[in-house]
Amino acid sequence: MRKTLISLATIAVVLLVIAFILRNIAVSWAPARDQYPVQGISVDQSHGEIIWHVAGATGVDFAYIQATSGAEKRDARFAANIEGARESGIRYGALHNYSLCRLATDQATMFVTTVPRGDNMLPPAVRLAFDNGCGDRPGRALVLSELNMFLNQIEAHSEKPAILAVSREFEEMYNISSGMDRTFWLEANFFPPDYATKPWVMWRASDMRRISGVDGPINWNVVRP
Repeated sequence: MRKTLISLATIAVVLLVIAFILRNIAVSWAPARDQYPVQGISVDQSHGEIIWHVAGATGVDFAYIQATSGAEKRDARFAANIEGARESGIRYGALHNYSLCRLATDQATMFVTTVPRGDNMLPPAVRLAFDNGCGDRPGRALVLSELNMFLNQIEAHSEKPAILAVSREFEEMYNISSGMDRTFWLEANFFPPDYATKPWVMWRASDMRRISGVDGPINWNVVRP
């Protein structure tokens, strides 16, 4: 009995050590630079005050910064974050979290009144994912129609075609990649995603990575060469 308890305790310790090692690997992992030379982050107000020049020194080439969500929420740190990224020489763009519960025109108004127009900004990004606060699931035709209206308005403002950051679940329900002629940003931890009908241009390779200058885990993204 005593030997059994000792064996179980040893196994538990080994498992804890393995878990610790795997976690350290996960939070520091990024795709190889020789495969993906351009890499960056996406952040929002939950990351608090970002020390942008420190983040840049860790290899952040660009940043997508959350600007708005739906038709009622502006990210509290958007203006500070784009200023910090600009001063640190990091390329930056604005990100909108699209809501199925709000009209496209209202969301577009929120975005264009929040995000400045600038030639130096990256194309706007639109996040398409299900939100626990919104239970609506309209038909595909209506979603594509509303989304197209939203994109036309924000693209007229930014004078750049948007990039669509589509979750696997959203794509599986609405097949956005077959219905929209846009650039796609897909997501999958550690392994390149393959769930869209069009090749991805950006890949969120990890939502666990931690870097100096930013509190908490961040989304780490790479650009297809």
